[in-house]
Amino acid sequence: MYTLNIRGKLFSLARPQVMGILNATPDSFYAASRVQTEEAIARRTAQIRAEGGTMVDVGGYSTRPGAAEVTPDEERARLAFALEVVRREWPEAVVSVDTFRADVARACVEDYGADIVNDIGGGMFDPAMFSTVAALRVPYILMHIHGTPQTMHQPPRYDDCAVDVYRTLAERMAELRALGVADVILDPGFGFSKTLDDNYRLFAGLTEFGRLDAPLLVGVSRKTMVWKLFGTSPDEALNGTTVLHTLALQAGAHILRVHDVRAAVEAVEIVEKVQAAANENLEMRD
Repeated sequence: MYTLNIRGKLFSLARPQVMGILNATPDSFYAASRVQTEEAIARRTAQIRAEGGTMVDVGGYSTRPGAAEVTPDEERARLAFALEVVRREWPEAVVSVDTFRADVARACVEDYGADIVNDIGGGMFDPAMFSTVAALRVPYILMHIHGTPQTMHQPPRYDDCAVDVYRTLAERMAELRALGVADVILDPGFGFSKTLDDNYRLFAGLTEFGRLDAPLLVGVSRKTMVWKLFGTSPDEALNGTTVLHTLALQAGAHILRVHDVRAAVEAVEIVEKVQAAANENLEMRD
């Protein structure tokens, strides 16, 4: 059973957790996740809580293709504003901050109450990130990616996408462990520097990531691997997202990062119910 050290207390991942997305940006790829005013941030925070989420991921820099560049000062200001509202409305929530900048991460943890650093750059966009997280002594979400913020949506060629992602995460996690980072959460990086087929090959190998002995976060909510498969749009991707969430839970996911909290919480409860019934059947037959 995995746990995370959150403000000196152990947060259990014995059952899968649902992390609701809160984007303090004007241009994130899914319009319904964008919240910028105090009222909108408070409303989104309340929604995540009411629908059964236990974690909130706050972002201030859109990573969709073609998104505008955001300066460190602007990103910090957006996150500070959003985190203040989230903390006021839901003090006990586990809050992660979505940033690839070490200085922004430090400010969010030390000054604005973030509990976890969620780094899409996997420590490669800012060479100070790993040492910063080690000094902050907070859990760190390590995501797989290739390229830079400007090129990360241009997929490289993989001999085997799942193997490449596994090896890269294993190597980066070893670096973090050597620095003393105790709580590392692995994110395979669906949708980042991967083709549609790469994403599905990677997803098919999710169970293999259990060998790395770290919690697994899956972030597929309304991404291109869902809606491009059907030629639709993010607005029409909830059903496909829920299917992938169900499969991810069966493959051992510990955290689902989602736009639609209620649907994900229901997927967790159904998968747990089926697994419990299967265990009962085995006990009856023994």
